[in-house]
Amino acid sequence: MSSSYTDIIRQWAVDTRRAGALEHADGIGEVGLGDGEVGKRLAVRFALRVSDGLAPVVRFQVFGCGFTIAACAIAAELAEGQRLETVATITPETIADALGGLPPERDYCAALAIEALQAAVNSAGNHHRPVAATIAPDDDHAPRVTAADPVYRLLIDSPPPPGAPPEDRHLFACLLAVAAGESANIAAALGLSDDELSDLLHLYFPAVELGTLPWGSFPAATAPLPLNTDLLRLLFDYLPSDTDGWTPAPSLWLARIIAARAAYPGHLWIAMGLLARPELTAAIHRHLPALALANDKGMRWKRFLFKQLCDRTGGVLCSTPDCGECSDYALCFVG
Repeated sequence: MSSSYTDIIRQWAVDTRRAGALEHADGIGEVGLGDGEVGKRLAVRFALRVSDGLAPVVRFQVFGCGFTIAACAIAAELAEGQRLETVATITPETIADALGGLPPERDYCAALAIEALQAAVNSAGNHHRPVAATIAPDDDHAPRVTAADPVYRLLIDSPPPPGAPPEDRHLFACLLAVAAGESANIAAALGLSDDELSDLLHLYFPAVELGTLPWGSFPAATAPLPLNTDLLRLLFDYLPSDTDGWTPAPSLWLARIIAARAAYPGHLWIAMGLLARPELTAAIHRHLPALALANDKGMRWKRFLFKQLCDRTGGVLCSTPDCGECSDYALCFVG
């Protein structure tokens, strides 16, 4: 898990006492499970049993990162046994405080939990009909980079060096474009050192100088999210090497980039600036073939990587032993 996972967040991220479905619930609230949303964004469902104005039983189901799981688990803890009017006063700030604070970029995890919980409270007073919480729409299913992006165009239209695969020039042009549009520190936004970024440009775009890239508009204070060091160690275990222990530089760069971009919300292929989901799978097949083989069921990459981390650390990402029997199969796998 990310180094920003504190002990208390880890504790609640693996607390499954109130996880799971609740039969004959008196109130159900949902986020991210509406038409066209399933499998495309984070999802939370809360279910309540109500008696004499109290919520003696609270259960949650969640598709999300460890921060979202922890937020849901502690929200259920705070709500269970309380009067509905008390539950209605629980806020995202309450959740963040109970978890000892959340990283600023993870505030939305507490907001998701509370939106679904409060929708369940509303459902209990709405003839037990499920209530879908209304949250701000997002664009986390649309590519962030297009073929018309000025950074992408400058890179991809530059003279290709001999032997540079077009698919790799496309891959790294997308990555450079998305990083250039969000941070003044393009190397750190990709999890690379300045020297690695320079080597990458020299290998694939030797005619382009870093200083000539048309930068996007971003606040001066914008800083890249911290690289997930635990995930990086996992990815390093999948690096290819020859008999002398030499690893191709593009494989190393891609592992570092995946670890860095996995810290961003939404789908990994979008955070990496790619134009379509299959491009990520193809890149992993080219540069991290052992990782491609490990994901033999075709699970969504971010879900697969964090499940691998949880398996290593004894955490719990889901409770269904057989994916084929899981009602939320579409959340993890590409249809």
